[in-house]
Amino acid sequence: MHVAILCEYGSINGGENSLLAVLDHCPDDVQITVLAPSTGRFADALATRRLTHVPFSLHDESGHRFPPIEAASLLAPVVESLRPDLLHGNSLSTGRITGLLSQQTGMTCTAHLRDIIGLSKTAIHHLNGNKKLIAVSMATRDFHVEQGLDPQRVEVLYNGVDCERFQPRPADGRLRRELHLPDNAFIALTIGQIGMRKGLDVLIEAVTLNKDHLPGIHYVIVGERYSSKPESIEFEQELHRQIEDYGFSDHFHWLGYRDDLPELLNECDLLIHPARQEPLGRVILEAAASGVSIIATTAGGTSEILASAFSGILVPPGHVGLLALSLKYLPDRAGSRSSFEIAARKIACERFDIRDRATDLVALWRAVAS
Repeated sequence: MHVAILCEYGSINGGENSLLAVLDHCPDDVQITVLAPSTGRFADALATRRLTHVPFSLHDESGHRFPPIEAASLLAPVVESLRPDLLHGNSLSTGRITGLLSQQTGMTCTAHLRDIIGLSKTAIHHLNGNKKLIAVSMATRDFHVEQGLDPQRVEVLYNGVDCERFQPRPADGRLRRELHLPDNAFIALTIGQIGMRKGLDVLIEAVTLNKDHLPGIHYVIVGERYSSKPESIEFEQELHRQIEDYGFSDHFHWLGYRDDLPELLNECDLLIHPARQEPLGRVILEAAASGVSIIATTAGGTSEILASAFSGILVPPGHVGLLALSLKYLPDRAGSRSSFEIAARKIACERFDIRDRATDLVALWRAVAS
């Protein structure tokens, strides 16, 4: 079977990481062609794998995204020359294009739904052109079905995590040395794009409430801002202003993009995921597999991974007070945190192992293609 996969961005975020994990565990009889930008971290990652990378951009020279109809017309001859058995859109936005192409040409197409966002009737119509839509959580599926997606087309296939790559290991102190922190410093890690949806502003407010009670925690932020919208730039600048105004500059450490997440997770004491919106939360799976204690919000599909008070602490999105209370709770539980960590890894390996998730996705592709 030959599967062509359409990807929009040259950066690597949750959707790209989830795809790369699947590609690493595809059977040998599945031929993969990825249509994606020619340069960037994603192109570099593709170059290390046994697949074909066809350079293709969904943006013009100014960086503006082509409208779906124009994008579909540009894509059609490329896909026709490749002659795949199936074309897959790796995101909701690319799923609009594959669905439109399917409606226009009869091509067999599928797409991933990795976002929980409001959609227009036109977008719903385009997406319904795909033979199957793959939601990364029940929360994602239900949200979009309520908007008008055909429920018969939408199936839930969770993202997977490599439980061998991400596993509990003793910390070797590399992160504390890098940040010039004492050996006994308590590190709380947050991973994700710098943007309103990820809730870093909520975390900063919660930290201010605990300023006197938890003065020794160091908060390590991994991720970048990719949006160039003025409001996104202002949001990031405001985060730094707040931290400086509150006097926390020495306790917030901004690492930018990192490709050593397994090692970073082994170095931290706690993962905090304060997201306002989260279809599933790949980083939560990685932290769970690494045996790290987790504080997260109930946004989207997160509660489908973690059971509150069993494998992590869950708080409502945007609730500063409860997040602050949780931050007080976990560092004080030094002797009993292992129960959280053991339960989280057990869930990750039993329900979300990447080998099982890749098998399920390939099986769906085969069924649709046949």
